[in-house]
Amino acid sequence: MVRTVVFDVGETLIDESRIWLRWAERLEVPPLTFLGVLGGCAALDLSHREAFELLRPGLDFQAEAARWAQDDPDGLRTGFDADDLYPDVRPALAALREAGFDVVVAGNQPPEARAALEAMDLPASAIRTSDEWGVQKPEPEFFARVAALSGVAPEEIAYVGDRLDNDVLPAADAGMMPVLLRRGPWGYLHARRPEAARTTVIDSLTELPAVLAG
Repeated sequence: MVRTVVFDVGETLIDESRIWLRWAERLEVPPLTFLGVLGGCAALDLSHREAFELLRPGLDFQAEAARWAQDDPDGLRTGFDADDLYPDVRPALAALREAGFDVVVAGNQPPEARAALEAMDLPASAIRTSDEWGVQKPEPEFFARVAALSGVAPEEIAYVGDRLDNDVLPAADAGMMPVLLRRGPWGYLHARRPEAARTTVIDSLTELPAVLAG
């Protein structure tokens, strides 16, 4: 029986559209071109960083991000705020808490993402990021940390994410219930793959209380 529901962040809770569009503007690439190349990377199982290399060969991503921080120190840049929350997030998390589930957020994110999420006052008992832990999905140690944070056995945890490779299949391998959210480029592409049969596929977070009760 699931007692704790753990959520990925990007394209699970947070709509990353504005982040990618800001990058397109920063690199002076047409939005459709940037998003199209990003989608191609998703389809080909390439890292999103490959999109930057394809569009700006030789770009030093970290150096460019640092320059951007100097140019626009008060802007969101690669960050997010409450305006980027998907509309089903608050009602879904609240419904889960009301149904007696513990709610945790843990994803591959930089340290500042935790502060951004905590500022949203989400109905979650804990929020953590990969950079805090020093380990990223899909590494087994990440999911071991998730279990330790949740304080319950892996089989009592449902992990919800938008990717098979990074999120739900590694969670399943760790003994957790895998829930794939058909959202964002990876979510839509991965939901059509045969491996998705190993997971529970949903189209909205508001489906979770009924899915878990079933």
